[in-house]
This record gives sequence, structure tokens and C-alpha cells, in this order.
Amino acid sequence: MRASHILVESEAQAKQVLADINSGKLTFENAARSFSLCPSGKQGGDLGEFDKGQMVKPFEDACLSLKPGEISGLVKTPFGWHLIKRTK
Repeated sequence: MRASHILVESEAQAKQVLADINSGKLTFENAARSFSLCPSGKQGGDLGEFDKGQMVKPFEDACLSLKPGEISGLVKTPFGWHLIKRTK
């Protein structure tokens, strides 16, 4: 599978970023470039392709539940709060 993500520190910030994406104020990719704490943010959040077992379980479970093009709700992992967009 392939996905992009936005990683932020707080639930409140994740909710705000998701609201801005859903309202059309920001694209997912621009939000990743502006807010993501992960180095992948520079590439619009693109994590490339990965197999089952390569990501932490909450991230993987959320990704597997999405169809390509869909964006997850908030996902909490030990790294922080994620918004995930399945791209493949």
C-alpha cells in the first residue's frame, strides 16, 4: 500500500488541520508541508510504498481501512497524532 500523512503533536491541532482540509481551505499536501513534524511533510506527506507490519499498528489499521483517495480521522500513535491519506 501507499499513503501520505500529517503528524502533529496535539489532538486539537490535528482536528483543526482536518477541518481546514475538509473545508477546502488547505489541500492535504499543503497541510503536510505546513504542519507535519515528519520529514515526509516536505514531500506533501508521502511515505512511499510499504507492506503490512512496517508501520505501527494503529497507523496500519487506519490505512488498511481506507480506500485510495480517502483521508482518515485522527489516529493516535506513540509518535503523535496523524491524519492519513491512502494513495494506493
